[in-house]
Amino acid sequence: MLVPVLLFILGLLCLIKGGDWFVDGATGIARRFHLPELLIGATVVSIGTTLPEVMVSTTSALIGHGEIAYGNAIGSVICNTSLIAAITIAARPGPVDRSALRLPVLFFFIAALFYAGVAYSTQYFSRFVGIVLLVMFVAYMILTVRQMTGKGGGKPTAETPEEDAPAEELPLGKSILLLVVGAALIAVGADLLVDNGTLIAQAMGVPESVIALTFVALGTSLPELVTAITSLAKGHGALSLGNVIGANLFNLVLVSGVSVTLAPFSIPQGSMIAGMNASLVLDIPVMFAVMLLLTVPALAKGKLYRSQGVALLAIYAAFCVIQFVM
Repeated sequence: MLVPVLLFILGLLCLIKGGDWFVDGATGIARRFHLPELLIGATVVSIGTTLPEVMVSTTSALIGHGEIAYGNAIGSVICNTSLIAAITIAARPGPVDRSALRLPVLFFFIAALFYAGVAYSTQYFSRFVGIVLLVMFVAYMILTVRQMTGKGGGKPTAETPEEDAPAEELPLGKSILLLVVGAALIAVGADLLVDNGTLIAQAMGVPESVIALTFVALGTSLPELVTAITSLAKGHGALSLGNVIGANLFNLVLVSGVSVTLAPFSIPQGSMIAGMNASLVLDIPVMFAVMLLLTVPALAKGKLYRSQGVALLAIYAAFCVIQFVM
């Protein structure tokens, strides 16, 4: 028991320090090129924090556990939105850069509608579906780079205010190094935390269903959570929000795209609600609901409200309870 406890603590330390360096690197890049933190969060940071999902889902699909790859994509979107983004909003509501938000939100709902359409119509994710999702990922990255280039004219934006300009800029090489090393530490820390946390829980007699709903379910979202908390502590709330929205998009187009392309699978037949697959009745509708609750007020008003964060947290708590009792 001593070794898992020590490794659990080591994993926690890796997450904390990795998150610290990761956010410093990302904000350093944003400040260096005068780019909105929300855009950096929705691209560079999101790819880094989505790597655990890519590894877990791809490995699961290749060894014949498509249900994990499928559940991981939708479950991570729900967790990222109604837990991680909710914490960010509840702790620090405020204005957002609507122009930087439009593209990732638009692509998310296009991808989500396509994903849901396949789920409801065929209940089978073919290799063609995976390729379409990956094409969406490439298109999003190209358009985002063009948007960043268009904004990189040297003038601070709404997310890089004038008062931040005098702050000391990190050298570009150091920023990239901090980003890469931070991402690696987050991945290692999340792996150590989940694996050893599960061993500790099992040794204490915690039921497997509870373990699945805690350590395993939240494990691949730990990088996003660490990044969100670290960003808040450093006063970079926009980076956290951009990371969550970007990670949600990448869970559908990158994580699912790679998994389905390598190993097509059917929607798992699990719990039933009113004679239908629970995923089609509960999981997918909740995914749309929480993303609409997060993004519509932000796009309409250009602001996030504490009440949104509280409502999202309540939805996540109810969702977990329903999953537990089904």
